[in-house]
Amino acid sequence: MNVGFIGLGAMGAAMAANLLKAGHTVTVWNRSPEPAAALAAQGALVAERPADAAQGEAVLSMLANDQAVRAVILDGGVLEAMPSGAVHVNHATISVALAKELVAVHAQHGVGYVAAPVFGRPDVAAAGTLNILAAGEAASIEQVRALLEAMGRRVWSLGEAPERANVAKIAGNFMLAAAIESMAEASALTRAHGIEAADFLEVMTSTLFAAPAYQGYARLIAERRFKPAGFTLPLGYKDVSLALAAGEAARVPLPFAGVLRDSLLEALATGDPDRDWSALSQVAARRANLPDD
Repeated sequence: MNVGFIGLGAMGAAMAANLLKAGHTVTVWNRSPEPAAALAAQGALVAERPADAAQGEAVLSMLANDQAVRAVILDGGVLEAMPSGAVHVNHATISVALAKELVAVHAQHGVGYVAAPVFGRPDVAAAGTLNILAAGEAASIEQVRALLEAMGRRVWSLGEAPERANVAKIAGNFMLAAAIESMAEASALTRAHGIEAADFLEVMTSTLFAAPAYQGYARLIAERRFKPAGFTLPLGYKDVSLALAAGEAARVPLPFAGVLRDSLLEALATGDPDRDWSALSQVAARRANLPDD
């Protein structure tokens, strides 16, 4: 397929590279030129403007937040440039309110719309083994299924309302944040009683919590390895805030999400924002008057 890819951060660049490997013709755009140049060396075409990447059968975007989606997709002429019947696949983790707005705007332009946020860090994206949550009209999903399958281990269909995929992604990231916070606090407790975090977390992730998410983040906490970040503290703060907003809109109390938001805010206030969100363990250590470096 002839497709565009907009947004080449660590995730987007890896995803676009897998589309190239699968034999698709990919035109890329990114605000900073270096990631686009790296993909050009792999065979990608480089667009000067976002709209120039949106003239094929589909355009995929992986942008940071609501503000970036508005600036690039809604205000950057992307939808106006897309041919009638083309499909926009939005991989960004965005608010439910914006997700609903995008459905209406795409319909006005005669463009298909699929929300397809992903679970997986940059190494998973590079391996092409993301889990992709897809919601939108069935015909639109089928139109881009080959693209999604080139980037992911499995495509999880969540119905025809695109915002459902965004809600599921937000809820999943809330659960990840809760797992990190629980390991951070529990390992601070064991350290205060003389048990190293690495020893305690090895026991837990080999027995009660022998799951990839726990094992991966436990290693980062035990090794105090927070850079380079697979998922930064500001992104974690954003997603937990999105969960709280979605809960408020539907009158669903999320009391622990408030705790997580405050912990993430404390992490942002007291250290490098470019750290991985597993740096929540440093917050727990400081609260217990333990060394955090």
